[in-house]
Amino acid sequence: METLILKGKPVSCKIKEDIASKITNLSSEGIVPSLAVIIVGNNPASKLYVNSKAKTFKSLNCYSEIFEFSSDITQVELLNHIDFLNQEDKFHGILVQLPLPKHLNETQVLEKIIPIKDVDGFHPQNQGYIMQGTPKFIPCTPLGCLEILKYYDIDTKGKNIVVVGRSNIVGKPMASLLSQNLDYGNATVTLCHTKTNDLVSFTSKADIIIAAVGVAELINGSMIKKGAHIIDVGINRVKDITIDKGYKVVGDVDFDDVLGKAASITPVPGGVGVMTVTMLLSNTVQAAINQNK
Repeated sequence: METLILKGKPVSCKIKEDIASKITNLSSEGIVPSLAVIIVGNNPASKLYVNSKAKTFKSLNCYSEIFEFSSDITQVELLNHIDFLNQEDKFHGILVQLPLPKHLNETQVLEKIIPIKDVDGFHPQNQGYIMQGTPKFIPCTPLGCLEILKYYDIDTKGKNIVVVGRSNIVGKPMASLLSQNLDYGNATVTLCHTKTNDLVSFTSKADIIIAAVGVAELINGSMIKKGAHIIDVGINRVKDITIDKGYKVVGDVDFDDVLGKAASITPVPGGVGVMTVTMLLSNTVQAAINQNK
């Protein structure tokens, strides 16, 4: 069996084409979809990711502004700044780059963002809408996974889907969305995690596997059935002395080992990761539309 590689770039390009007209319509009314990004501390990876977001927004005539704070900012100071951004009509979306320094309460920070500007979809109210089957803002990574399934015409209706990983950012919303009565849902979903006994007994029966547990190459060819579709969300650094930088990036699935057995798989990098910033842009454009109806 030839395994189809589910690249994220063509999906991302299609979505950007689809939202371009929305951006143009907003622009004709003097509205520029705008995002406020908060970054705390001096994490190089976070800064690189934030700058990537800013570049994407600029390329589609949208606006993003980065607010940088030192790692010793207090909880009260950070919450006060979010409150300021909540009231600032200029910004349609607010994003706090995670992770935060350990002395800050991440839950309180995310809950401080008002739901209509929560373009990351992490606020409990937006998570609740997902559970009800009436999503407003879907977290960017799960939304990107759904868009990949749609683009490559991988049907979910009636399928057995195993989601590996139970984070609030990916696993839980992914499992909920796929089980809902939505266009890309109506599946029978099993949510597994690092404490699941005999993981292979679940993955070996799955028509579709969503791997988002953060364990490098956890799932291999012996753990899947022939013809399974795999969405690999994992981004893991593993030591590799043959590479100048000393490491390589791999997913939660052993990519080479499943080739020829899986019907399709997203590559790492080049798969789901490509979609995340695109979906953030899409959510921000939608937020601008919602706030200017």
